[in-house]
Amino acid sequence: MVVSIGFEGSANKLGIGIVKDGQVLANPRHTYITPPGEGFEPRKTAQHHRSHVLAVLDKALKEANISGNDIDVVCYTRGPGMAAPLVTVALVARTVAQLWDKPLIGVNHCIAHIEMGRLVTGAQNPIVLYVSGGNTQVIAYSNDKYRIFGETLDIAVGNCLDRFARVLKLSNDPSPGYNIEQLAKNGHKFVHLPYVVKGMDLSFSGLLSFIEKRAIQWLENGEYSAEDLCYSLQETIFSMLVETTERAMALMESQEVLIVGGVACNLRLQQMMAIMAEERGAKVFATDDRYCIDNGAMVAHTGAIMFQSGHRTQWMDTGCTQRFRTDEVLVTWRRPSEDSSVQ
Repeated sequence: MVVSIGFEGSANKLGIGIVKDGQVLANPRHTYITPPGEGFEPRKTAQHHRSHVLAVLDKALKEANISGNDIDVVCYTRGPGMAAPLVTVALVARTVAQLWDKPLIGVNHCIAHIEMGRLVTGAQNPIVLYVSGGNTQVIAYSNDKYRIFGETLDIAVGNCLDRFARVLKLSNDPSPGYNIEQLAKNGHKFVHLPYVVKGMDLSFSGLLSFIEKRAIQWLENGEYSAEDLCYSLQETIFSMLVETTERAMALMESQEVLIVGGVACNLRLQQMMAIMAEERGAKVFATDDRYCIDNGAMVAHTGAIMFQSGHRTQWMDTGCTQRFRTDEVLVTWRRPSEDSSVQ
């Protein structure tokens, strides 16, 4: 039995989760929300995390009804992410580990999303579509690592949505992507936008530039509504994601697809993926916003299974990195029989 605590703060979500053998005991979160039309700066995001981290930690311990003595391992997000927020939360995790005299595990943020998705949904060996504000990757487990079969060549899909939300001056509460999703439900006129898929990789920057330059003029002359633009943007970029995911499923002969990351909460993306999967006789797995949005429980759970499989982070290596690739981590906790390449 392992009780783990996980600290997540790679972007504007500050989360601390406590997990006991795969059971989530607590998972409070506090989000830094900026005014409409503005993104979140690393420095101010780090200030937010510093201001709230002790209160969130206290809330997590009270919800789980445990103390530091009951914790077996302290886990934190090592990367990827924004430097200042990452370092701020890692400092708290290191301090807590020393105060409680507990081992410390640095966790890859992307893999934490994957493992939490597998835990919550029960997906066994899926093709993973990881879509968030900072990452867009198509992933499969093979030869003791999570291999990246395709990814964005420039900006992430979540960043694309967030930046267009700023053009429309949409609220950042609860998130720009969520508010785009709501507007898109009432869109009717489809705008043809650049569709850029290059093999297994995707590009969103040209598409974003195209719609950014024309959006205000379209809105002012009444040619398209904000709802039409959000609808068209979603349909285009989600089609690109479904295409590359289906290609990976065909390559790996997989009958499961798991969508993780903040954008995975989008019900239209889940619906489009389900249509594709049904045509292939496959299944789609996704979680709700408790676990698809950045949270501490995913870090706690992943750190725990890493710890149980023999992973240890030496004290001199308990730093952070903005560029921590998904395929850099040796996956020691999965069985060889789960390897897609040997099925």
